Amino acid sequence: MEVYHLYSGGKDSSLAAWILQKLGYEVRLITISFGLLDNWKYAKETADRLGFNHEVVFLDRKVLEKAAEMCIRDGHPSNAIQFIHETALEEIASREEVERISDGTRRDDRVPFLDLRKTRSLEDRFNVQYIRPLLGLGYKTIRELTEKLFIVEIRESEKLEKSDYEVELRHLLRLKGIDPLTIFPKRHYQSRVLGWKKQDL
Repeated sequence: MEVYHLYSGGKDSSLAAWILQKLGYEVRLITISFGLLDNWKYAKETADRLGFNHEVVFLDRKVLEKAAEMCIRDGHPSNAIQFIHETALEEIASREEVERISDGTRRDDRVPFLDLRKTRSLEDRFNVQYIRPLLGLGYKTIRELTEKLFIVEIRESEKLEKSDYEVELRHLLRLKGIDPLTIFPKRHYQSRVLGWKKQDL
């Protein structure tokens, strides 16, 4: 019962991994990188501290380039983040050995998020099960659970050492001479799990 779980090291993807493990799945954490930065190492550190297997999957940099173009065209990152997430899910699902894929998307998410039509399409095209343990949970419940389970660092997105898609996308925009704060929300906070609060849960 192996599941390949997209993992950033944040509280949502960490909580989802914990739930999957409690359900009896063998969880393999997958962090996506484009090779532009080595920020994947933060997710690996967290995975090691939590005791999960971890792998880095490198996507073609053309995907990141296209996402940057979407950001510039739209003036916001939503479509770009959705595009990267769908591409990442498809990349993992296309592997011959993969039968189950997962992520930490939750009920309140707008982006990234696959609606029912896209979910069924993903499962049918790649003959996989797409599992989302947090789909029925809202922000308050997730905060309550993660505060009980994990030591969590919360900082502004620009200042947090993290491993999500956004880091390399922001970096690429800077390389193109564009201030990411003209596209991404200002004073946006994100999380990174640093370890367990209690290991007997």
